[in-house]
Amino acid sequence: MKHRDEGYALLSGQGLEIGALHEPAPLPDACAVRYFDALSIDEAAERFPELDRNTLVDVDFVGNIDQRELRTLGEHSQDFVIANHVIEHVACPIAMIEDMFYILRPGGRIAIAAPDKRFTFDRERAITTFEHLKSEYEAGVQEVDDEHYLDFLRHVGKHVFEEPGRDIKADIAFVRSRREHAHVWDSDAFRDFLVRCKSVLGIDFEIEYQSSGDENSIEYFAILKSEATA
Repeated sequence: MKHRDEGYALLSGQGLEIGALHEPAPLPDACAVRYFDALSIDEAAERFPELDRNTLVDVDFVGNIDQRELRTLGEHSQDFVIANHVIEHVACPIAMIEDMFYILRPGGRIAIAAPDKRFTFDRERAITTFEHLKSEYEAGVQEVDDEHYLDFLRHVGKHVFEEPGRDIKADIAFVRSRREHAHVWDSDAFRDFLVRCKSVLGIDFEIEYQSSGDENSIEYFAILKSEATA
């Protein structure tokens, strides 16, 4: 992920990384970071046995993004926030953006990345429209519904519909337990999503650095710098 390094170099101070799991961001010496996740290290080791437990980060804050628990860290409490390949898993991406800016101090930075579907197992899935995301935000959605996970299975786990006697409800429950991708973007769509969040949420930021899937063949990665005054 060398394309992220130039963006990380812009970060400093005390910050938070969300959902680092076993791949925490390599940060400059000027950064002190704590970790937020839905699972403790013990729970993550049990849920993802394919990962080496020794590589999992020690989670400082266990909380549910979908329940808006990022806000428990306090308004303007972080110099930076990092969320790499997290937002595609959550129930309401617009609410997550809102809450990251809530805990970010004025003039702070957010490092955010979302997989570009063209380079992942999501390649056959339709891009999630902003209108869909806005309607979920306005409805106060706080849980990924079964239809999102059925869409994942229809395109990524097609075999479950082909095997006789398969319990689809159990397959949905398994996908839910692993918090698979609920929403899908390519690089252009994700950048558009970020920009359109400005007017919906009444926030202002500049995209200070970005790298698209066309350049890195995996994701859209950006550094968002908030306005200097709250």
